[in-house]
Amino acid sequence: MQVFITGGTGLIGTAVVAELLEHGHDVVALARSDASATAVEAAGASALRGSLADLDAVRGGAEGADGVIHLAFANDFTTPDALANAVAEETAALEAMGEALVGSDRPLVTVSGTPWVSGRLSTESDPLPVDGPVGGRGRTVNAILELALRGVRSSAVRLPRTVHREGEGGFAGLLTGIARQSGVSGYPGDGTQRWPAVHALDAAVLFRLALETAPAGSAWHAVDDEGDAVRDIAAVIGRRLGLEVRSVPETTYGPLGPIFAADQPSSSARTRAELGWTPTHPRLLADLENLQP
Repeated sequence: MQVFITGGTGLIGTAVVAELLEHGHDVVALARSDASATAVEAAGASALRGSLADLDAVRGGAEGADGVIHLAFANDFTTPDALANAVAEETAALEAMGEALVGSDRPLVTVSGTPWVSGRLSTESDPLPVDGPVGGRGRTVNAILELALRGVRSSAVRLPRTVHREGEGGFAGLLTGIARQSGVSGYPGDGTQRWPAVHALDAAVLFRLALETAPAGSAWHAVDDEGDAVRDIAAVIGRRLGLEVRSVPETTYGPLGPIFAADQPSSSARTRAELGWTPTHPRLLADLENLQP
């Protein structure tokens, strides 16, 4: 299968590209710079020059592919406006790719976060939030899944709060970055709130399985750790970096503060049972031991 992928040079994307190539797929990756194109080609894939905002490029990539995996996102969480702009850019790109695949029965795998449900683990059958800081992404993913009614084998891989590799990535990576800058390994509230997590190499396997076999309109959870207490995450970060560990104000985390403070454990039981997905790589707290001072 020739697969067009956006976000193919990021922490998750590089793992997905390698997974696809290892299993016999050809990969064309969107590359917004010469450096990205060089990295893509060094990995064994082909590069299509353009950015997520270049709708002609993303539409053309989708039209020429047997399947699409979308991972790219601006990841600008500095202000509510910046986050809204990132969501709008992603929405326009997904709409363009989705329209290119209408009536083809080709797969389009997009990405979202796992939802959170008060008092229990969230599951694959729970709806995504459509309000709040990331509500726009939820609405967009829902629209992509509805393309199942128009001849697109659309599916969504829901990622947990931390997708990690060698101690880097996800919300835990953001905690690490803030700790390095502030000199304190902090957590909001009392730190008992739980975040799910997965190793990037395990997440990559699930993206491939969704591309190859997921039914149209389906959602899957790339969750290995169902929920690590945030103060336990901060404790490992603090120990590895030699920093004090303590509670800090929710506002420390900008527009993501309410999400950082929420208890949001999640399950992948259905994903494992129906797609045969079995994580095999280190879990978050063990992987954070790779952090360098």
